[in-house]
Amino acid sequence: MCRLLFYVQGIEGECMSEQKNIEYTSIGGQALIEGVMMRGKDKIGIAVRKPNGEIELKVDPISKHFSHPIFKLPMIRGIVALISSMIIGVRALTYSAEFFAEGDGTEEKGKFELWLNEKFGKKADDILLGFSIVFAVIFALLLFGALPTAIVGFLRGLITNTLLLSAIEGVMKIVVFVTYIVVISQMKDIRRVFQYHGAEHKTIHCYESGKEVTVENARTFTTLHPRCGTSFIFFVLMISIIIFTFISWNSVIVRLLIKLLLFPFVAGLSYEMIRIAGKSTHPIVRVLSYPGLMMQKITTKEPDDKQLEVAIVAFKSVLDEADPTF
Repeated sequence: MCRLLFYVQGIEGECMSEQKNIEYTSIGGQALIEGVMMRGKDKIGIAVRKPNGEIELKVDPISKHFSHPIFKLPMIRGIVALISSMIIGVRALTYSAEFFAEGDGTEEKGKFELWLNEKFGKKADDILLGFSIVFAVIFALLLFGALPTAIVGFLRGLITNTLLLSAIEGVMKIVVFVTYIVVISQMKDIRRVFQYHGAEHKTIHCYESGKEVTVENARTFTTLHPRCGTSFIFFVLMISIIIFTFISWNSVIVRLLIKLLLFPFVAGLSYEMIRIAGKSTHPIVRVLSYPGLMMQKITTKEPDDKQLEVAIVAFKSVLDEADPTF
């Protein structure tokens, strides 16, 4: 789940700012291990602060696999964005981790990895990436989907009101999610990642304000941002609680299967919600966005100037140089 949280950070794009005349950008990002990934319209920039203090920048084109117009339709684009963000996210996270791997890079590989290399050659890394993503998704579905449902299922003999059962299940989901985030935020390495997460948000805020994107200017902005992966996950939780309330409790297994089938719809709807939240200042939208923003007080931390510098390098690498605010 920790990895899943990192992967979906890339869903974000437009930021919220307290200033008027905001120039929204479609650039979104993700915090890495001592680095930041920024995703522009047609390229991805990854900036990492290496152990020697230098900033390593890598810029790659975005794959055209999801360029067909059908993938840009409402609801469908949410699923596509989630899948794309997870693929890009795990690759970026793996890349940043390579700079801090112990040893000289010649450590012995495990038997499974050796077998994959022997059988699939250059495709072995993509297969490992797939396993990593699938494992993260399954773990998240079990932790936030199956576990609360299974526990509440034991209460059916004591509670016959289905709405009450669904309410208890919903509260358990939120408690598990918040507890998980709070626990991992206490880890030193995760705290560093959350600081880079804050640096990423501040950088985009600075750009959208119309100011020159510099460390000094970016430092003054908030780390909170309505189109963050944290807010996306919170929208998924809240929307799933509402929709799953209408699913029967007659069979826990059937309920779990229906929830699994409805998950793509929930994810697609959640994506549309954060798209609206990223550009709207309507009071209702602000209220709906508030819980996710408050969760970002945990998943983002105040960055130092060096971390802001890394985020700015990644951001400028994907910004169109023809843009007057560059």
